[in-house]
Amino acid sequence: MPTRARGLTHVELEAWRSFLRTHAKVTRILDAELSAECDLPLGSYEVLLFLNEAPDRRLRMTDLADRAVLSRSGLTRLVDRLERDGLIRRESCPSDARGTNAVLTDEGYDRLRAAAPVHLRGVREHLLDLLDENETAVIASALGRIAGPLPGAGPGCS
Repeated sequence: MPTRARGLTHVELEAWRSFLRTHAKVTRILDAELSAECDLPLGSYEVLLFLNEAPDRRLRMTDLADRAVLSRSGLTRLVDRLERDGLIRRESCPSDARGTNAVLTDEGYDRLRAAAPVHLRGVREHLLDLLDENETAVIASALGRIAGPLPGAGPGCS
């Protein structure tokens, strides 16, 4: 019978702990590299990336917070900084007076493009190059199933 620690087998517990350690390690390294080489922290890079991938480069603030896995107040502070730096702008939502969109500016797009090679190099070096093709496929499948679709992927305010 498998050994259980608080309801988890040893293997299950190791999977959970490895996931947490890996996430913390890789995100810490990626953040340091982006900050040092591009003066753009990982959280800011991700917000710019989500906006770039969205239709018309805009997302409702609530959808952006869900995608960026930030609290509403945390996202507001980050968006304040990005807006102050001219990388994004806020716009009222025409179909919902209470809603606000975050919109990627041309300057934000340029900063994202400049930072992308640093980020992608880091992802490859600190994660993907350490896995074989089968391991990568298993991780992508398993974590994709757990994560599900992106929040706010449906129609929103534009």
